[in-house]
Amino acid sequence: MSIVVEGVSRTFGDTVAVSQVSFRVGPGITGLLGHNGAGKSTLLSLLAGYARPDEGTVRVLDADPHRDIAIHSRLGVVPDGMGLWPQLTAREAVVALARMRGVADPHAAAAAALAEVGLTEAADRRLGQFSKGMGQRAKLAQALAHDPAVLLLDEPLNGLDPAQRRHMIDVVRRRAAAGCTVLVSSHVLHEVERMAPQVVVLVNGRVVAEGETVGIKALLRDRPQTVRVRTAGDARPLAAALTADPATREVRVGDGTVEVDTSDPEALGRTVARAASAAGTTLRAIEPVDDDLESLYAYLTARARGAQ
Repeated sequence: MSIVVEGVSRTFGDTVAVSQVSFRVGPGITGLLGHNGAGKSTLLSLLAGYARPDEGTVRVLDADPHRDIAIHSRLGVVPDGMGLWPQLTAREAVVALARMRGVADPHAAAAAALAEVGLTEAADRRLGQFSKGMGQRAKLAQALAHDPAVLLLDEPLNGLDPAQRRHMIDVVRRRAAAGCTVLVSSHVLHEVERMAPQVVVLVNGRVVAEGETVGIKALLRDRPQTVRVRTAGDARPLAAALTADPATREVRVGDGTVEVDTSDPEALGRTVARAASAAGTTLRAIEPVDDDLESLYAYLTARARGAQ
């Protein structure tokens, strides 16, 4: 395993940032998924060697990143903040960091990395003049210039437009396909799904789920989900029809709306169309009510507490 985290805890005053966290990451892309304040940045900071855990151990390529300076020649980090000198150009910053990491030809390495992230034309502009998205790409360039074996990416897609996001995801995927170990944090579920076949889910500083992304989604299949159906006119005939559906757990009727708690939203969608037609009801909208990260985290937390 390229990254090993064993029983790690880290506190800041009275605040527990992470508590008894353990997981292992091998080559490929692993997502670190969690809400803001879940402890993602703290964990990445520990793995980058910027701080030490209060309890437990972190190992990167079988080394302590806080004590073994040599490991940083094989480790690339994209921090959440700007992290680069605003008075330097992108080329100057990437060259400087490549030189610090012992790259034989830092100028050639910087040029290649800036081209890889699509910043060749802006390479000689000062970083202080960059937009958020351009700054993100510059940070990725400096993390790639020395061809690292491990990449730690903290919310790397923040501030990128859709085209830039696709490009950055492609860059990260190519590096992973070449054997790099990538740990990428995000609070946006669909971003992690697009990049990472493996995922570690953090809630309030604790790991509540980990494994293959498809496996985590399978874990959630029995999570009751709420779907709101908006109708034209009286919604009660539709509600009565939906009550008989085997996947329906509860039905609530409002003014022109029906809210259904269901174990199978896809099946419910098919049932709604048939039931509306039979009841003579006109449908205006079908929308999920709790298809968001907060509800996912709440569900995983409840499962974790039940297991404990």
